[in-house]
Amino acid sequence: MLNSTLALRHRVIVIANNGYSFPVAAREYDLEIAGLDATLVSIEKVLNLPKLRQDAQVFEEAAGVPNLWDDPENAQKVTSRLSRVQSEIKRLVDLRQRIEDLPILIELAQNESDQVALADAERELDSVKKAIGELEVQTLLNGEYDERDALITIRSEAGGVEAADWAEALMRMYLRYCERHNFKVDVLETSYAEEAGIKSTTFRVSAPYAYGTLSVEQGTHRLVRISPFDSQSRRHTSFAGVEVVPVVDQSDHIEIDDKDIRVDVYRSSGPGGQGVNTTDSAVRITHMTTGIVVSCQNERSQIQNKATAMAVLQSKLLERRRQEEQAKINALKGDNSGSWGNQMRSYVLHPYQMVKDLRTDHETGNTAAVLNGEIDDFIEAGIRWRRSSAPSDSQ
Repeated sequence: MLNSTLALRHRVIVIANNGYSFPVAAREYDLEIAGLDATLVSIEKVLNLPKLRQDAQVFEEAAGVPNLWDDPENAQKVTSRLSRVQSEIKRLVDLRQRIEDLPILIELAQNESDQVALADAERELDSVKKAIGELEVQTLLNGEYDERDALITIRSEAGGVEAADWAEALMRMYLRYCERHNFKVDVLETSYAEEAGIKSTTFRVSAPYAYGTLSVEQGTHRLVRISPFDSQSRRHTSFAGVEVVPVVDQSDHIEIDDKDIRVDVYRSSGPGGQGVNTTDSAVRITHMTTGIVVSCQNERSQIQNKATAMAVLQSKLLERRRQEEQAKINALKGDNSGSWGNQMRSYVLHPYQMVKDLRTDHETGNTAAVLNGEIDDFIEAGIRWRRSSAPSDSQ
C-alpha cells in the first residue's frame, strides 16, 4: 500500500473508449491542498487572526457591560462590530478545519476504492478552493469605508420604458446576488415607472465588506436587446445607472443644517397593501446646497421614513465628500484614470449573448446566469482591477 502522500500524488484514472484504455494523469491532490494551505496562511497573516481574537475579546467585554443598552446607538455599534469580528474568525477557523480534513477524506475514499466518496471529496476540495479565493479577494478591500454596509441606488437613464425595465432587471440581479450570499437587504424606496419597470430604487445591503465589494458595480450599465415593448421587434439600447455609497457611521459627523434641506411628504406608490396609498407617510428630502434628493416610503410612519431618509442623505453626503477629497489627490498627482467613467459594463442579448466589463475585459456568454445574480467573477475582477490601477499610496 502506498503511503498517503504518494497515493494522493500518483493516483491514475483509466478512461475506456471503444475498447481501448488510456491512462490519464489524475489531480495531484496533495499539491492542490498544499497550495490552499499556503494561501490561507497568507490570508491569516493579512487579516491578522490574533488581533481579530483580541478585538473579539474586547467587544465581548464591552457587550457584557450591564448598562450597555442605556445608550442604544453605542450598544448597536458594539454588538455589530462584535458580530462582524466573530464572523471573520469563524470563517477563517472553519476554512482551516476543512483544509485539514481534505487529505483524510481523499485517503479514505482511495483506500476503499469508493468513487462516490472520492467525487464528494473532490467537490469539497473545489468548494474550499472557491471559498479561499473569495476570502483572498476580501484582503484587497482595505479602503477607509470598505468594511461598511452599502447603499445602492439604481436609476433608469436613456431609453424610456426600456430603461425602466432594465433598471428593474438590474435590481433583481443584485437582490439575487445578495440572496445567494445571505446578505441582508432592506429596500428603502422604489419609484415605479408608468408603463413598466422602475424609475429608481434604493436599498441597503448589510454584510461585512458590503461597500468594498459592491462599490465596483458603480457606473452605467448598458443593455442591448430586442425590445419586448416594440411591436416591430427592433433592437434597442438602454442605460441604467448604479450608485454605491457606504452607510454612515456615528463617528462620521456629517452636519446637515435644517435650513439646507426641504422636506416633502407624499403618499406611498407601488403595489398595494395595508397602509399603502392611504396616508402621506412617504418622505422626500432635498439637500438644497448639493441638489441631492433622497426619499423613503418603506416604513409605517412619516417620522420613521424621515429618519431613514436622513440617514441615506448622510451617506450620500459622506460619499460626495470622499469623492471630492479623492479628486483633489488625483489632481495633485495628475491621475485621471481613477474615474469609473460612464459605461462600465455591457449586456448584449441580441444578436449574440455576451456580458462584458469594459474596465477589466472580463466577459461571459452566460447572460441568463449573470442576470440571475451570478456576478461573483465580475466583482472579483473589478476589485482586482481597482487595486492594480490605484496609486500605491492610496486606496
